[in-house]
Amino acid sequence: MILGLHHTSITTGNLDRLAAFYRDQLGFVVVLETAWNGDNAQADTIFGLTGTAVRMVMLRTANAFLELFEFAQPASPERGPDRPVYHQGLTHICIAVDDLEAEYARLSAAGMPFNSAPQHVPGLCRAVYGRDPDGNLIELIEPDPAGPFALSR
Repeated sequence: MILGLHHTSITTGNLDRLAAFYRDQLGFVVVLETAWNGDNAQADTIFGLTGTAVRMVMLRTANAFLELFEFAQPASPERGPDRPVYHQGLTHICIAVDDLEAEYARLSAAGMPFNSAPQHVPGLCRAVYGRDPDGNLIELIEPDPAGPFALSR
């Protein structure tokens, strides 16, 4: 039986910077930090790789986890910071907030770039897309409490 979404994972070239952003700006809590240097056969088997050298941080928010990886081996190629939402593959993570205007103002002041001001989708939510320091898209959503996106409490 499927229980639900557990975590999303992002590979970065700067683990310290990205973990600090999700921890300090978005309120995630670090629950695990680990690293290995070519000596983790089990991880290599899971990844389908050999000789990996990795730093990893697992962060938690109210209802899910976010896993961040930094690979020293094999070296991961950089991608452009402006990958558009219509490209195939994982496109964004969505974080529920209770006051979108306040979070938008706070994160804008902290330097987070956004595509637009928050938008209202009647009967569903208020939402806006922004980017983390690596250029990954983050949607902030304030669900309409009476709408289909409302979170159960």
